Amino acid sequence: MNRRRLLQATAALGTASSIPRLSQAQSQRAICYNCPPEWADWGGMLKLIGQRTGVMVPPDNKNSGQSLAALIAEKANPVADVTYLGGQVGPQARAAEVLTPYRPARWNDVPAGMKDPEGYWTTIHSGTLGLFVNTAALRGKPVPASWKDLLKPEYKGLVGYLNPASAAVGQVGVIAVNLALGGTYDQLDPGIAFFKQLQANQPVVPTQTAYARVLSGEIPILLDYDFNAYRAKYTDKAPVSFVIPQEGTQQLPYVMGLVARGPNPEQGRRVLDFVMSDEGQRHWANAFLRPVFPAAMSDEVRARFLPDAEYARAKPLDVFKLSAAAKVIGERYQKDVG
Repeated sequence: MNRRRLLQATAALGTASSIPRLSQAQSQRAICYNCPPEWADWGGMLKLIGQRTGVMVPPDNKNSGQSLAALIAEKANPVADVTYLGGQVGPQARAAEVLTPYRPARWNDVPAGMKDPEGYWTTIHSGTLGLFVNTAALRGKPVPASWKDLLKPEYKGLVGYLNPASAAVGQVGVIAVNLALGGTYDQLDPGIAFFKQLQANQPVVPTQTAYARVLSGEIPILLDYDFNAYRAKYTDKAPVSFVIPQEGTQQLPYVMGLVARGPNPEQGRRVLDFVMSDEGQRHWANAFLRPVFPAAMSDEVRARFLPDAEYARAKPLDVFKLSAAAKVIGERYQKDVG
């Protein structure tokens, strides 16, 4: 009997002693919305965050629009601690009161147009929109050189773009084409007309990142960012190229912010500090993104990008103007294009 009681007491002590360890493990977790492992090498970044900070961050495949919708729906009882968003969604998230101010490491060094003045969101890196092309999947067809090339019948069924009704990259696609063809942030007719014409070529329009579908050849031509194309070419050794269209294109910053009333604010702040650190910025550069601090990009990485003469056709987006136009872009696309 005494032996049984001793075993019971020992088990109880073991259970009790495990509680603090479980609580500590739970406290080292942070939830990030819109951190898909296949996009911008978030998979590598999430591993690095865990190794360097001890904060475990699971991947999340929402896009920017879906993340904002979830943050608004969960506003009274937030699930996420931090979120990653296309630049134009940062001001929308602040207006929806789902972010709280936090100025991460080196915030003062971020250029004024690339951060919220009060710290609600901060640019971590940027990408240039163009054509991510699986050249083998074209089966002998020429690599398109311009936006208007995509309207040619020979590319029927070969072009894809993310849905502008919800995905940040989809909205950037519309505005990049629109500005290249003579439109403005307020006058969207050229861009909407282009996408309406493109429907004759039966484009593929996913809502989530389609990186793997380009590598497999399912989508031979995707309106996407340079960093995904360079990753495919140099890391995955795929037969791909990146094209900056002759008419011109746009560069979009991507931002992060701390979720208001998130369950793990301290861990969220540590995540934001790390992605802005020297090591975090080098990771983005090595994943072929343009870090917000250019010195993080080595000469070796820079040499893998298209020449500067090509990038001269890429202009920086005004995220505040794009944010104001984003709702109209989605509505016009749904109404006029479908």
